[in-house]
Amino acid sequence: QVQLVESGGGLVQAGGSLRLSCAASGRTFSNYVMGWFRQAPGKEREFVAAISRAGVRTWYADSVKGRFTISRDNTKNAVYLQMNSLKPEDTAAYSCAAAVRYGSVQAVDYDSWGQGTQVTVSS
Repeated sequence: QVQLVESGGGLVQAGGSLRLSCAASGRTFSNYVMGWFRQAPGKEREFVAAISRAGVRTWYADSVKGRFTISRDNTKNAVYLQMNSLKPEDTAAYSCAAAVRYGSVQAVDYDSWGQGTQVTVSS
């Protein structure tokens, strides 16, 4: 497995931006599809975005398309989530995760998880 640590969360007003980072260590980072998931209080964990091993292909939840951008830097063993035009409904704990399976948007397919970073969007 790969070890993951997120950073970059915080409090932001609606319409603002945040950039989340996820640092990986352990196994070869470029072997993994990387994803971001989020979980709000009282709600189930939901898929946000994922990126292929080389960073060529990306996947997004409909709720964040056009506002969020996932990227990765395999030379730095890091994946990022740029979040723009934030809305109060984006408030959640955001976690990055690593998967061997290509193209999965299901949390069950992800093998390694970070602890999460809180994002709070005020109205």
